[in-house]
This record gives sequence, C-alpha cells and structure tokens, in this order.
Amino acid sequence: MHDHAPAEGIRGASNRRLLALSLGITSVVMVVQIVGSVVSGSLALLADAAHMFTDSAALVVALIASWVASRPANERRTFGYQRAEVFGALINGIILIVLSVWIAIEAVLRLLHPADVAVAAAPMLIVAIIGLCANALAMWLLSAAQKRSINVRGAYLEVMGDLIGSAAVILAAVIILVSGWVPADAIASLLIAAMIIPRAIGLLREVGSVLAESVPKGVHVKEIRDHMLTTPGVVDVHDVHVWQLTRGAPVFTAHVVVDGGALRDGRAGDILTRLQACLSSHFDVEHSTFQLEPAGHIEHEAHT
Repeated sequence: MHDHAPAEGIRGASNRRLLALSLGITSVVMVVQIVGSVVSGSLALLADAAHMFTDSAALVVALIASWVASRPANERRTFGYQRAEVFGALINGIILIVLSVWIAIEAVLRLLHPADVAVAAAPMLIVAIIGLCANALAMWLLSAAQKRSINVRGAYLEVMGDLIGSAAVILAAVIILVSGWVPADAIASLLIAAMIIPRAIGLLREVGSVLAESVPKGVHVKEIRDHMLTTPGVVDVHDVHVWQLTRGAPVFTAHVVVDGGALRDGRAGDILTRLQACLSSHFDVEHSTFQLEPAGHIEHEAHT
C-alpha cells in the first residue's frame, strides 16, 4: 500500500504570488546592478549582482517546487517532475562557482594593480542603495509566509544574505567617496564572493546527495526502524530504503514482518495505517511503501 499524500511545501497560490513578486524585484535589481557595474566600473556591484543571482535561483527553485507539488504524476513520470528542480540546482551551482572564481581573480588583480582601476563611487552608491531597498522589500514580502513554509524560509534566508552583500557595497562606495581609496571596491567583491562560494558548494553537495540516492540529511534509518518496531503486530523490519526525489520530498520503502495473528484477524490495514502515520508525523516522510510479510518469509526471499 502506498501513501501518496502531497509533500509539504508551498501549495497556496498566495505563497506563489509572493515568491513571484520577490523574484521579479530581485531580477530587475540584478539587471540594474549589472548596468551600474558597467557605468561605474565597480566590481563589487557585479559581485552583488552575482549574489542576487543566487537569490533569484533560490526563488525559482521555490516556485518550481510549488508548481511541481500541484502537478499529478502520470504513467511516464510516476514520481512527477520533482527531479527537474535538482537539475536546475545543479546548473545554478556550477554557474555560481564559475562567477565567484572569476570575481575573486579579478578582485585580486585590481588589488595588485590599483592604479589601473577607476571607480565612479556616486553611481555605485546609488545602485547599491537600490539593491538594499529591493532586498528589504523582498524580505518584508516573504516575512509572514516564511514562518509557515520551509521552502519560503530558504528563499527568505537567501534574500537576507544578499541584503548583507548590498550593505558591503554601500560601505565600499562611501569609503571611496570619502577617502578615494579605490581598493575598497575589490575588498567588497572578495567578501561577496566568499559569501557565494560556500552556498554554491553546499548546493552542489546536496544535488550530489540526491542524485546518488543517499539517505536525506537528518534522517536516521535505525531510528525510524526502531520506531516502527513499536507498532503493535510488527515483529521485524528489513530491506529499508530511504532517498529523496528532491529537497523536502523523502521516499521510504521497507519490508515489514508481522505476526501471524495480525494477518489472520484482518489487522493488516490497521498496521499499514499506523506505520504510515508514524513516518508522516514523526519523520516528515509523506511517501511510504510497505510490504507486509508473515514470519519466515524472509528466509524464502533469501532462498529465491
């Protein structure tokens, strides 16, 4: 028997609208920052635009998760389309690593040859303030929804990180305006790149874990098995498999040995209901599959 209850995540249209609004704001400001970087010559603005890209990617992933949650599975995609989110995250992670390395190299070159660098601090400051305000607005839009949805919470934290990046650019612009010390721009760029790289590496590690069908982080098979063994009628649990289709969508399968009396008395349905409720309420596993077996069946499996 299978439990096909929809995975927890963004389901409401209101949450999707908030995410779409935040994505629109972030994307527009990212373009403004790229243009501002070209006009002012500021590498920090370009780095902050790359940081904005991480936020846009997080919002896109959250929107995909919301959209996928509303799409039913079909005969060719029995699990639906949730893996599309994983492949999108893989592409984003690679792009972010490449951008961060390029920004870091360019920043070091500017520090080594400061005389060759010219930065127009005034337009740099104006664009950075626009970025700060946009991030503050996006955070405000997501502030209520992030308390109810772990998916929105992730996007909210990404925007918060970019708010810090915008503040670093503003500080660098003020230093250049007041003292004329241009290397402040390169230092701010290195700071932002240092903020992006760990997040990109973490994203790629998570993607690798999902594609390798590893047990999701924070899930302990022994703990689940021990909890299942407390269910009345359950004698043993073996052949346990746990993996995830994408972030927040774990899948669980197991063979469950039950006592003969439970099968004779017609209590198999009750045992399945209890097991599914156990995984759903205690371990946030919404998609679970169990094979109920009488005692001695495991020896038959080993033989065949």
